[in-house]
Amino acid sequence: MKIKEAVLITTEFKGVFFGFIKYYKKLPGEITLTKAKNCLYWSSDCRGFLGLASGGPTKDCKIGQEVKEITLYKITSVTPVSSEAVEKWNKS
Repeated sequence: MKIKEAVLITTEFKGVFFGFIKYYKKLPGEITLTKAKNCLYWSSDCRGFLGLASGGPTKDCKIGQEVKEITLYKITSVTPVSSEAVEKWNKS
């Protein structure tokens, strides 16, 4: 993973977050994102949380407010986000 790469993060606490990597430490599973948003709910047309990374959120998804920066712990997955999905996340 590269600094400033757009990613979708899942956590042990069932959080789903989108943002751009500022800092990533695989062990013990810590990542800092900039321009971060969380997905409160994704609709079935997304086809799961990986659909949020490949196609982005749809009109029926519920996306939280953007924050300048967040550090997440207990990471369970880090998925690169497609350019199409980045556009949709930025509009949500």
